[in-house]
Parts: sequence; C-alpha cells; structure tokens
Amino acid sequence: MPKIADIQETPNPNAVKFILREPVSHGTSHQFESIETAKEDELANAIFKIGNVVSVFYMDKMITVEKNDEVDWDEALPLLAVPIRAAEAVSNGNGTAASAVGGAIAAAANGDPQIAEIDALLDERIRPYLASDGGWLEILSLEDKKLKIRYQGACGS
Repeated sequence: MPKIADIQETPNPNAVKFILREPVSHGTSHQFESIETAKEDELANAIFKIGNVVSVFYMDKMITVEKNDEVDWDEALPLLAVPIRAAEAVSNGNGTAASAVGGAIAAAANGDPQIAEIDALLDERIRPYLASDGGWLEILSLEDKKLKIRYQGACGS
C-alpha cells in the first residue's frame, strides 16, 4: 500500500500529481481516459469510481488524476487518497505492446536506430520535464521523417 509523499499542482488546473513512497508500476506507463478503458485496471477503476474523474495516468511512483469542473480539489483530494493508498504495486503494462511504451523499451522493441536516438534525446531533455508536471510522452511511430507521439497524464489533456 503506497503512502502519499506529496501532492503537486500541474500546469493543468484540473490535474494534480500524487508522489508516492512506493511504486505502483515499474517502468511502464498506464493511461486511462474513461472508466470503460480502466475496467481491467484495479487502481484506475477505483479512482474513476470516486466520480468527476476525467483521466488517470500512472507510472513508477507517480499518479496524475484529472478531474472535471464539477468538483473542487478540496473535496476531491481526500476521496482520491483512499484508492491510491490502497493500491498494490503493478509490474505489467495496460495492454499496449512494448513498442507503444515510451523510453528505452520502445527503442529496443522497434530496432530502428533513428528512433533509438530520438528516444534517448527525449529521455534526456524532454521526459524529465513532462514527468515533473505529472505527464509523460511515448513514441508511436516514425514515418517519412514525421514522428508521432502521444502525451500522457496532465500533458495529454
């Protein structure tokens, strides 16, 4: 059961980042945009069941929750803390292929040296800043010099 070490605001006023003392995943990102997409994920499903939740993103020792405008953070935070504290560590992904996961996993799964170089640059210069704001970035593809990415967490909205 992870303990909440800190709760931080993000640039998105409807999203907060919970910093945990123990990980809820190990190197894999988990993004859910609705309770329907989270039905197989115990943690995300429990967070959505609180109500007024728009999205849930988590990886390692971070959970980012985005809410709608119907509820204030003063009301939502104590309710969200309950399923977050009850969470168990998760070590597998949310059903996406390894190539859809950001970081070194994507580069290794893809085998394309250009993507590996881009991914290393993202790991060094971009992802740390996104993570500090409760978000993440994953590479989806590189086609005809066009890089497709997906923002996750607070950055995804």
